[in-house]
Amino acid sequence: MLEALIPRERIFFELFAKAAEKSVAACEAFEAMLADMGNLASHVRRIKSYEHEADEVTHRTVDTVHRTFVTPFDRDDIHRLAGRLDDVLDLVDSAAARMELYEIREATPECRELASVLTRAARLLPKAVGELERSRKNPRAVLDLCIEINRLENEGDAVAHRAIARLFHEEQDLRKLMKWKEIYEVLETAIDRCEDVANIIEGIVIEQG
Repeated sequence: MLEALIPRERIFFELFAKAAEKSVAACEAFEAMLADMGNLASHVRRIKSYEHEADEVTHRTVDTVHRTFVTPFDRDDIHRLAGRLDDVLDLVDSAAARMELYEIREATPECRELASVLTRAARLLPKAVGELERSRKNPRAVLDLCIEINRLENEGDAVAHRAIARLFHEEQDLRKLMKWKEIYEVLETAIDRCEDVANIIEGIVIEQG
């Protein structure tokens, strides 16, 4: 098993990196889905497969915490970081599932914009996890990544608020309004979870400083 060949402290960073990479893959798959809504079901299945793989990584992380005497940082922070990374993918999966459930045939410009912000934030997560491992030598690198993720979260909030405002001003079909409002809010929450990951990482770096 791969974990047996990795120094015990490094295992956590390897697992965090895997979880972050699964989130990136799911976000990119979600954007691909929006560009190919005619094959919605196959894209939803692909995203669901990433969600299952990420769950396995999360379970391995929790199990490793319980089997490890000395961890690279506080156990509660490990649990929180693993949980928030998993949340990102769960929410992407939830948004995709809702689009299938609600029989959405075409993505709105605002949905595409939110998905773009989410993907950009998610792509910073593997980098942030990698820099976290090296943060004792160079804390500035990881903190700069956290700042950029926070900026993207603010951008996502602005896009979501604008999207929902447009729905209430322009959409006459109440059911359609509620469907899109829910999808926008799920995507906004996924971006929020990326910021949560950044905040946890930032807290770990500050505690180690």
